[in-house]
Amino acid sequence: MNMNCLKSLLTSPKPFAYSCRAIHRSIWKHFPEHGTQFQNAGPVASLLKSRSVIRFRGPDTLKFLQGLLTNDVRRFGETAGELTSDMPTPNVPSATVPPMYAALLTPQGRFLYDFFLYKPPRSDMKLDNSGTGPGSDPDVPFDLLADVDASVLDELLQTFRKYRLRSKVEIDDVTEGFSCWQRYGVGLPEKPSLIEEPEAASVGWGGGVDRAAMSASQGNNLGWQWFKDPRLDCLGFRGIFPSNITPPLVEADKETDERNYILWRIQKGVAEGSIEIPKGEAVPLEYNIAGLNAISFDKGCYVGQELIARTHHRGVIRKRLVPLRFLNNEENEVEDKVVPGSEVIDKASRKKAGNVNTTLGCHGLGLLRLEEAFKGSGALSIRGQEDVKVEAIRPDWWPSEWLQDHQQHSAFA
Repeated sequence: MNMNCLKSLLTSPKPFAYSCRAIHRSIWKHFPEHGTQFQNAGPVASLLKSRSVIRFRGPDTLKFLQGLLTNDVRRFGETAGELTSDMPTPNVPSATVPPMYAALLTPQGRFLYDFFLYKPPRSDMKLDNSGTGPGSDPDVPFDLLADVDASVLDELLQTFRKYRLRSKVEIDDVTEGFSCWQRYGVGLPEKPSLIEEPEAASVGWGGGVDRAAMSASQGNNLGWQWFKDPRLDCLGFRGIFPSNITPPLVEADKETDERNYILWRIQKGVAEGSIEIPKGEAVPLEYNIAGLNAISFDKGCYVGQELIARTHHRGVIRKRLVPLRFLNNEENEVEDKVVPGSEVIDKASRKKAGNVNTTLGCHGLGLLRLEEAFKGSGALSIRGQEDVKVEAIRPDWWPSEWLQDHQQHSAFA
């Protein structure tokens, strides 16, 4: 990797919140060409400037969100049961409710916004600062924090306030006080772990057996901590932390620009936010959000449920979002030659296979018909740029039935 490019990337002050697709695209066009080599680095952490934090507060919070979002938020009202540490510490609660990924849809079942929901740590679930007893539990209202797309923050807040009616819930922008972070890259475990990641085990005296030292490395003295990304294990860890602190395990040489996280995510075939998942247009199941643990099919009614249930029970999704790689005729990767909105075609039949919706260097995401997507090398190209080959890649995390169901349906069609 070119060290000058890396230094420039790590120190770039450019903000990363987008107000429209054109700005989103223009920022990515300046991403240096070393993205693929970066995929061998890690673990690293990125401050997610493209995300904001809102807070839901009040006795009707869970009831309010349960009737709106695609996932079952009642879990946040249950007794915390996931083991965080074998012994209580001031740093991390002894048990916690993991975060949840969810979406808000239009009444017609189209995607609007995505959310990472967190239940803030309660003081009575960890030791007080003296370490001699449980923290106090003053009469504080029920809170949930949500990590949301910064580019649609104002309209998202307006939408929730429109739905609120007489519900006893306050909805506030608390971005100034909190920041969203992601830890990812080579070296993080891709299998579920109920307690700690390997790096935490080496921190502190006797880290291999000292659970308190391990918990201290994962959380800070206010109880904020890293969690497994609720979508996929391969995406790493995610967390909301107070803006005036640096999260644990984030050192100066391990913090990198958010664009590296976006590249990591794109190569996994995961879209995020209301630009990559087109607001008001995207059919959620085509963008794989059921496979990203964003939908409960047992929770009951919510806004847009009818289309989701009908599509799910029909069992056939003809188009899906897939990761793409752009190549020239010599099979070399080509940078910044494809823009969002480009048509992907079958080179032989000239038939449209789908559209590119996100690009970053020589990688992208596209909504393609499965019938056309995986025909083989050289089968796809960009309309009007026939010298650019498109390689569609099946992500490792895809359930095998996603392709089997489609192949069976095609055989009987």
